[in-house]
Amino acid sequence: MHIAELQRKSLENRKKVLKYIYHAKAGHTGGSLSILDILNVLYNDVMNVSPENFHSNDRDRFIQSKGHSVEALYVVLADKGFFPEEDLLTLCQYNSPYIGHPTKSIPGIEQNTGGLGHGLPICAGTALAAKKDNSPVKVFTILGDGEMAEGSNWEAMMFAAHYNLDNLCAILDYNKLQITAANEDVLGLEPIDKKLESFGWAVKHVDGHNIEKLSQTLKGLPLEKGKPSFIIAHTTKGKGISYMENVLKWHHGVPSEEQYQLAMEELDKQLQELETKE
Repeated sequence: MHIAELQRKSLENRKKVLKYIYHAKAGHTGGSLSILDILNVLYNDVMNVSPENFHSNDRDRFIQSKGHSVEALYVVLADKGFFPEEDLLTLCQYNSPYIGHPTKSIPGIEQNTGGLGHGLPICAGTALAAKKDNSPVKVFTILGDGEMAEGSNWEAMMFAAHYNLDNLCAILDYNKLQITAANEDVLGLEPIDKKLESFGWAVKHVDGHNIEKLSQTLKGLPLEKGKPSFIIAHTTKGKGISYMENVLKWHHGVPSEEQYQLAMEELDKQLQELETKE
């Protein structure tokens, strides 16, 4: 997909994320907006996965370890045709399968996630199985930066490096805020790149909202033959909405009617500005 098309889709999908969170009166708004560009590039420009091949053994795998930002994943999957978009009007409603974390009952979702620190270990095992089968499958996950405090991630990183899983890519949503405070005030990650490299991973920093750079980086995997790849994606919590960006309370805030309308106006303006550049 052309870069301009991907940029437009990201803005359109931001509107959808807000629409369904506003309708549900529930959702992790800030994190969904920070990972949306990454998901957009993965599903529309990088991964070999679709509704048609989802049950093929040769499809690529994506497991969202940062499960609480599931609203962004739902919107991207609906846009890809895994299920009707209008299903999302039931988000977080009684008896709806579209709950606040990924579950396998939803078409297109590989694994139940949400317990932080689970996604990367599952991906490491999946990548090893693909290697043993001589399969072309690539395995991707998105991790939250607060999630990096979980010891299971570091165990999985040792495992992946030991088995030379260069078909595995972990992407860090590095928006630098977690539910209670900034990462550095809760449990510092830096120097994150050197820590990851010492565990045997190939590491690269990228702007997590630059569609072109994301596409180039993710299409160029593995970063180093024989090593798993770790992309540190520098993102902004609440990306695209002026009053949400880098504001802690939007970790799981729901906009009021006035705030919702303002957000839609801001995104419409960004769409118009994009069209004038094309």
